[in-house]
Amino acid sequence: MTGPIDALIARVDSALADFLAGRTASLSEVGADLAPLADAARAFVLDGGKRLRPSFAYWGWRTVAPTSADDRSLVTAAASLELLHACALVHDDVMDASQTRRGRPAAHVAFATLHRASGWTGDPDVFGASAAILLGDLLLCWADAMFSAAALDPAHLPGTRLVWDEMRQLVMAGQYLDVLVQARGDFSAADALRVAKYKTSKYTVEGPLHLGAAAAGASHEVVAVLSDYGLPLGEAFQLRDDVLGVFGDPSRTGKPAGDDLLEGKRTLLVAVAMNQAGPDQAQLLRRYLGDRSLTDDRLAALREVIVSTGALEQVEQRIALRADEARKALRTDAISDDAKAALDALVAAATERHT
Repeated sequence: MTGPIDALIARVDSALADFLAGRTASLSEVGADLAPLADAARAFVLDGGKRLRPSFAYWGWRTVAPTSADDRSLVTAAASLELLHACALVHDDVMDASQTRRGRPAAHVAFATLHRASGWTGDPDVFGASAAILLGDLLLCWADAMFSAAALDPAHLPGTRLVWDEMRQLVMAGQYLDVLVQARGDFSAADALRVAKYKTSKYTVEGPLHLGAAAAGASHEVVAVLSDYGLPLGEAFQLRDDVLGVFGDPSRTGKPAGDDLLEGKRTLLVAVAMNQAGPDQAQLLRRYLGDRSLTDDRLAALREVIVSTGALEQVEQRIALRADEARKALRTDAISDDAKAALDALVAAATERHT
């Protein structure tokens, strides 16, 4: 991503840094004991992240807002989405028992390490999980505080607030669907796509686009165009994430090799592989998917099943198809040319990534 998008990311980072500085200062008034929690929040939000959600929100706003419009309040509101996302990631790592995030120990692992190093009583892992849950809750509170402080146009605030509230609900609903599908242990392509829709499409792409559009008072026509763009792109984004979760380079993803296989994620990639697997391949998937003690050889065998059944190729084709659908939705006069260019660039950023 280059040009206006990079400039926006720098502004989002600055807004987040300023907000978190104020919030961590207020936590310090409670006592020095809160320093590890504040430090964890700052590190999680400020160190890493592609800032896609704020980018979608900003360019959703710019679909109709003139270039000359004061965008400072919108940037603040867009930046608050990173706090909401950070909440989801911290909780997601606890639910998935993930050990790393962005190349560093996951929050619950870091807090458990703090417990051990400090020689405290009780179970370090229980403390770690408890502290991480509270960190996620704190980030959710801060997300709402930052959004409320954005001072958006009062004429459009009620509609924007409705979108914000819906996004917060959907991220939790999507997370629950993800946990539920994994617990059921089925290999359903329909379930995998439903999770992708609510966990990613509507929360990561469509929701932020609608948030920005609502803040600008966009018409129903513009909102419909953004849905036509955002829903297929959100699915493609999640499918790329699924591919990286199996075949990604740990040095770039910041997660262990084959992490989704270790966690037993019921992704479209796995569902298609199971649907097209022979008896021995199906047995391999059922036996080893979700086994955290998998050796490198077993991981390689599972990857080979996904490749040899054609599942990887089919998912790659679907990513390309859905990305193309998103780009076609931009062929309209309903949104500004600069927004079209930025949204087109965001298609590549969301689907042609390595992290």
